[in-house]
Amino acid sequence: MSRREDVAVVGGGIVGLAHAWSAAARGLSVVVFERGPRAEMASVRNFGMVWPIGQPAGERYETAMRSRARWLELRDAGVWVEECGAVHVVRRPDELQVIEEFAAVAPGLGVACELVRPADAARRFPALNPDGLLGVLHSPTECVVDPRQALAVLPEFLARKFGVEFRYRTAVTDVQMPFVRTAAGDEWRVDRCLVCSGADFETLFPREFAASGLTRCKLQMMATGPQPGGWKLGPHVAGGLTLAHYAAFEVCESLPALKERFAAEMPEHVKLGIHVMASQNHLGEVVIGDSHEYDDAISPFDSRRTDDLILDYLKRLVRLPDPTIHRRWHGVYAKHPTHPQFAAEPQPGCHLLASPGGAGMTLAFGLAEAWWG
Repeated sequence: MSRREDVAVVGGGIVGLAHAWSAAARGLSVVVFERGPRAEMASVRNFGMVWPIGQPAGERYETAMRSRARWLELRDAGVWVEECGAVHVVRRPDELQVIEEFAAVAPGLGVACELVRPADAARRFPALNPDGLLGVLHSPTECVVDPRQALAVLPEFLARKFGVEFRYRTAVTDVQMPFVRTAAGDEWRVDRCLVCSGADFETLFPREFAASGLTRCKLQMMATGPQPGGWKLGPHVAGGLTLAHYAAFEVCESLPALKERFAAEMPEHVKLGIHVMASQNHLGEVVIGDSHEYDDAISPFDSRRTDDLILDYLKRLVRLPDPTIHRRWHGVYAKHPTHPQFAAEPQPGCHLLASPGGAGMTLAFGLAEAWWG
């Protein structure tokens, strides 16, 4: 006998939970299948940054801001969310030129940010390293969550408020709409099935994955222990390398020259896709990263050299009271070369919604709201 639900979600990471929330809030019955005992992949292996400033102005930035609003709603559910903002710290004239350009055009693009000169930056953001500081691009919109805490509390909230059913340690092995079948032999009849398992949808739909254009990306990250004496990082911190990483800054005419300088002076950073960022969670730990290695370049073994390059660059940006690294890890996510989220419908009512390219914490809630309409 088949169980009956309106919606089945395959994957209990942030994308799956976002869609479960949007569906359940519209009065639909939802069951979420997660093959592990909890979400353990990319959704908990990240900075916890909600990062609108990195998204291109227009629809993507607005999607990020909708996600931000949804995160703030979750405070009442017990999810720790802090409005911290972000700073891009620059130490070279060509980096300063980029943030000056961006700050000048941002108001017309609907992006909230300001250029802060060195003296004011040192006063307003005391965690920064003032040596060689030329300026800061400050954005007030960014938030921070602890992915581990958020991904533990959110399912409890969805179950309690909306009656969402969670099936952990349950692998979906077959989807033939309207039926979803699990490794245990259970069968569910559903109106819609959303496969939100990142690159892992290859297991269920290998041909669709092969044709998707998705690439896999590995990133290395670290975290300190709790900083002593209640020390606060303040806003998320990024540097000049980050200007070359996020599409938001492509509007700056001086960006190509900056990228050329990075390629000439910092070839290892460019090869390994390193751009250095830091955030601080509710435990006082400073989360640090990251790097980007794609497809065939991905190794199952982490590189100490990559970590050392990240940490050396971080010293130019901030002064941590205790920089001792307590944890190291890597994550792997799926990324589409042009779209913020890959979507396909291999069967009527079955939708593949792959990871939004390393920006799940920033975009997932907004994308889910838009998808459900």
